[in-house]
Amino acid sequence: MMRYWFIVPAAGSGSRFGSDRPKQYAPLAGSTVIEYTLQRLLELDAEALVVAINPDDRYWQSLDISRHERVICCAGGEQRADSVLLALQSIADVAGESDWVLVHDVARPCVRVEDIRVLIATLSAHPVGGLLATPVSATLKRLGKTQASGGETVKTAGRVLETVARDDLWAAATPQMFRYGLLMKALQQCADACFSPTDEAGAIEYLGLQADVIEGHSDNLKITHGADLALAEAVLAYQHQQRETREA
Repeated sequence: MMRYWFIVPAAGSGSRFGSDRPKQYAPLAGSTVIEYTLQRLLELDAEALVVAINPDDRYWQSLDISRHERVICCAGGEQRADSVLLALQSIADVAGESDWVLVHDVARPCVRVEDIRVLIATLSAHPVGGLLATPVSATLKRLGKTQASGGETVKTAGRVLETVARDDLWAAATPQMFRYGLLMKALQQCADACFSPTDEAGAIEYLGLQADVIEGHSDNLKITHGADLALAEAVLAYQHQQRETREA
């Protein structure tokens, strides 16, 4: 029988968020970002959800969901990869090498459960694993260094060097799904080499392997800045309306 686990790295400080508290604890539609995210994942039949939090976290224990029977807490690390590796190590005694692990960003509370189900079903027999992603639709520019003008530095993001072809470009999202043993090996080798991948697929690529991409919905947005909260709240309201319409 297929077994799978969720890992949610939630030890970051959210420095770009611009708030006195980490973004995962920001209020969202009557709850918090992290509670919405975990509630979505709890709709699936995973063995457990492992949440990696900052050792100095002072918000987690105040949440009812922290005491859910399928939620496990462990200490996270400085970088995302560190937190995921620590989470994997925390379940080493109960997880099997061939169990699947799905790593999901705590700041993606709008992920659709049906997208996760498709990801799991599609990759259940895959030799490596894969991730949710969406095709890039924006026009992308590669920038060079800011140039001086009239003795003063021009205060822009930089000068355009070229427009990047987007035909084969996809924006990686989460969950990202890989076998427990393979992901542990990949992250450990990255750590040994002092390489910190920005996502789990990057760690798998470090081993010379290729992950598959499963197209997800574009509303699986990641909250990065304070202004993203209003957008996330609108998405959640729209998704709720869609669900009520289907069930009517």
